[in-house]
Amino acid sequence: MQFRPLHDRVVIRRLAAEERSAGGIIIPDTAKEKPVEGEVLAVGPGARDEAGTLVPLDIKPGDRVLFTKYGGTEVKIQGEEVVILRESDVLGVIAPGSASRAATTGAAAGAKHKPKTKRAA
Repeated sequence: MQFRPLHDRVVIRRLAAEERSAGGIIIPDTAKEKPVEGEVLAVGPGARDEAGTLVPLDIKPGDRVLFTKYGGTEVKIQGEEVVILRESDVLGVIAPGSASRAATTGAAAGAKHKPKTKRAA
């Protein structure tokens, strides 16, 4: 990609949305939510603090990140749809080799419920 963001902005490619729910139901395109997980394609040089010193970003190209659902600006660069956000809109970096989107959203975590027991009267 031949695009360099300015200041503390990052360019992110959204990862594909899940086609099925945790229960195996196929989700139609009209009901899918925008994914909040993506891959960082490019980062700016960083923001400046009060003293004018350049503070580099904590994320780098190639990182998989979670970001705010409605943050950023969606644009098309060289035919590819990407999101440009500030570093503060990135919630965190997903460690390489860790569980995928389902585990981070809690859908695959399978909430454990205690069975209800009847009280003796």
